[in-house]
Amino acid sequence: MAAVSVTVLVMLVLAAAAASVSGQHDYGDALHKSLLFFEGQRSGRLPPDQRLRWRRDSAMNDGAAAGVDLTGGYYDAGDNVKFGFPMAFTATLMSWGLIDFGRSFGAHASETRKAVRWATDYLMKATATPNTVYVQVGDAFRDHSCWERPEDMDTPRTVYKVDPAHPGSDVAAETAAALAAGSIVFREADPAYSKRLLDRAIEVFEFADKYRGPYSSSLHAAVCPCYCDYSGYQVGACVYASLAVAGVVPSRDLVRRYIRNHRGVGDVVWQDELLWGAAWLHKASRRREYRDYIKRNEVVLGASEAINEFGWDNKHAGINVLISKEVLMGKDEYFQSFRVNADNFICTLLPGISNHPQIQYSPGGLLFKVGNSNMQHVTSLSFLLLAYSNYLSHANARVPCGTSSASPVQLRRVAKRQVSSELPPPPLSNLDRRARN
Repeated sequence: MAAVSVTVLVMLVLAAAAASVSGQHDYGDALHKSLLFFEGQRSGRLPPDQRLRWRRDSAMNDGAAAGVDLTGGYYDAGDNVKFGFPMAFTATLMSWGLIDFGRSFGAHASETRKAVRWATDYLMKATATPNTVYVQVGDAFRDHSCWERPEDMDTPRTVYKVDPAHPGSDVAAETAAALAAGSIVFREADPAYSKRLLDRAIEVFEFADKYRGPYSSSLHAAVCPCYCDYSGYQVGACVYASLAVAGVVPSRDLVRRYIRNHRGVGDVVWQDELLWGAAWLHKASRRREYRDYIKRNEVVLGASEAINEFGWDNKHAGINVLISKEVLMGKDEYFQSFRVNADNFICTLLPGISNHPQIQYSPGGLLFKVGNSNMQHVTSLSFLLLAYSNYLSHANARVPCGTSSASPVQLRRVAKRQVSSELPPPPLSNLDRRARN
């Protein structure tokens, strides 16, 4: 979970500002530290330019027992497990940030591409076998009961996969999205690698679409409760399960009951990833087949569902914002309905305009949603505000919100307020110090 949260923060701080000014937040320093976080999460053989020198090579035999090479990739949060679903989403979002705001990255652009490639290299290994995606390395229950450095870990490195007999459309389509987005990032820097990523993305998406079903049904015991596709953050379930294994709460049976009670509509919510994957393949390949797929499946796969959430588990809002760029840039009126969906979604986020029961703001202006891990909502939703603001600015457009409307500047102001809430207070200027004294 932490990996996803920090990924989005990377995008936010770059979009918000690139330089430190006295009395303002140092967004460049926040970006620098975010990138260091990813270096600290690296698994496998570390490169010579690794800056966090206290980290060493780890998990060098991942996948060997299954006859595949699954070394590399990122560990999840403070775990030693490699969860493919959030890792792929992390790569997709990091690529989206580079695609939309890359010119603001300055000297950090190269570092960010390296962070993307660390993930996409791993995802290429995880999809090297046709009609198969390796989606997890490690046993979450065993791992969470034994906190140790990855260099020293002795917990099982069990490998889990989805295939035609055990479908996982959600994780496979997200993996396809990550590879497609990555292909755009490397289109100029490494055209050959970009082509390999796109070719693989096409293959993986075909698998995801042909063999439909949620991976949380196929691999429920392994991937739940941490990264079931509930269409809503369920961090509480993962934490609760970890505590149970550690003996802090009564038993695994209680955890299992918790999971069953919180599964909600888990068997139908995996469909958003198919639209998400198709949207990124359309953006990366410009093939008409993906354009037609999106429009044909818009209703069936729930693009218009009014869900005020965006993250590794729920792509509805991201789908509409991403596709709306086509409309706002005057490239494709065919997707006008997605812009309407995006406008409606954005309006629900704006203080003073929104009256949506699931969106609240603290007295200090921080967005708040009931549930666990609120900062994931803050960062991911703020990223969409910034991306949409960017598209609106280029189109000289506003967001219609009932009897009122919102400008791109208003969207940026709300997003920047959220990012500023996450960072330490900026240093006082000399004038501020004199005023306080």
